[in-house]
Amino acid sequence: MGMTMTEKILARNSGRDSVKAGEKVWANVDVLLTHDVCGPPAYAIFKREFGENAKFWDRSKVVVIPDHYIFTKDVHAMRNLRDLRRMAEEQDLLYFYDAFTPRYAGVCHVALPDKGHVRPGSLILGTDSHTCTAGAFGAFASGIGNTDAAFVMGTGKLWLRVPETIRVNLRNQLSPGVMAKDVILKVIRELGGDGATYCALEFAGEGVHALSVDERMTLCNMAVEAGAKNGIMPVDDVTRAYLNQRGVDDTDAVESDPDAVFAQVLDVDLAKLPPYVALPHSPANGVPIGECEGTRLTRAYIGSCTGGKLADFVVAARVLQGQKVSVETYAVPATVDIAQDLHTVRVGGQTIAEILKDAGVKVGEPSCAACLGGPPDTFGRLNGPEVAISTTNRNFPGRMGSKEAEIYLASPATVAASAVAGHIVDPRKFVDESAWRDLAAWVNPALAD
Repeated sequence: MGMTMTEKILARNSGRDSVKAGEKVWANVDVLLTHDVCGPPAYAIFKREFGENAKFWDRSKVVVIPDHYIFTKDVHAMRNLRDLRRMAEEQDLLYFYDAFTPRYAGVCHVALPDKGHVRPGSLILGTDSHTCTAGAFGAFASGIGNTDAAFVMGTGKLWLRVPETIRVNLRNQLSPGVMAKDVILKVIRELGGDGATYCALEFAGEGVHALSVDERMTLCNMAVEAGAKNGIMPVDDVTRAYLNQRGVDDTDAVESDPDAVFAQVLDVDLAKLPPYVALPHSPANGVPIGECEGTRLTRAYIGSCTGGKLADFVVAARVLQGQKVSVETYAVPATVDIAQDLHTVRVGGQTIAEILKDAGVKVGEPSCAACLGGPPDTFGRLNGPEVAISTTNRNFPGRMGSKEAEIYLASPATVAASAVAGHIVDPRKFVDESAWRDLAAWVNPALAD
């Protein structure tokens, strides 16, 4: 019997020829990711259990990327950064992207592959539920708790149950104005918020090839919102081009066998998919935009590991060009590199930064910013009964700050169009089909063929 991508990776990392769903394995970890929120408590557990002077199993495999509460005066946030610095010094870490230094990178889930730490076929664990983003590069990537992370710090291993795999076949290509965020909101609505609990969500089909790397990351990023253990997709030429630019070896890439067993198969025709919006207060509340169009807004937000990548801003800029936002609108690039790209990448003759400024958008420093709420001085935080539309990944009560706020989740195209309209609106009304096709080919050269 054949194996899925996830089964092959777990088999190899546990030293076995094969595994099947439901089995439990001791798996060797290739990368452990942590950040400023979970790094300090995980390290405290490590020292308690392994000893004050204990060393990590491999200082080159622990990657620390502070990103959550960086640009704030909050004393607790600054304490966490100090604790991370002490950990990095005591463990002589090779990969610590410290805040307020030239090494600072930005949001961990986007920076991790950008800095070359994600290799196809590898096993990546992180102290953040959206670690599954790295599955876009053919890796098994999953979030774990602080206690598990402390165990990995000391041993380099973790006891894992092999998940069943739900395959999501993507057919055809997205129509102008529709993005990967719409796809994943549709998928989560179909499966439910717990319909993929402890399963692997494997995205496959010709529709994957038509997506940029940034869009693929959006799909895998939100797999956890259906309860999935990980999101994953096969490596193709688009992925390899990205990896080769960063000197990353792809020889361990895997694909599911033709006779692999899937717990469920879900087919999505991208060509027929309309924009989707997740209503408050769950990502599983996705509906076609026609069901909520006209909802009045007070705030729009473009950013996070889900919606703050370069392709996200290219699309938002195309919608916003020549327009003015009519509600308070915030934009936060995910990484330092993307923040710099906003000043060099041109859309319709202007840089993205110029378009955002002309439209009246407030641009923040690269970080998670308001995605997880944060201290009151966090850029873009919802501090009252706002009605917001956001490119982020969660809209639970209090997620972006105030528990009084209502948060609608949508794609960068929908958020940008709605910011201009002042209410939720179908972005296809703002899209020139020819320009969108050119844009799609720019973010994914495979579409230019």
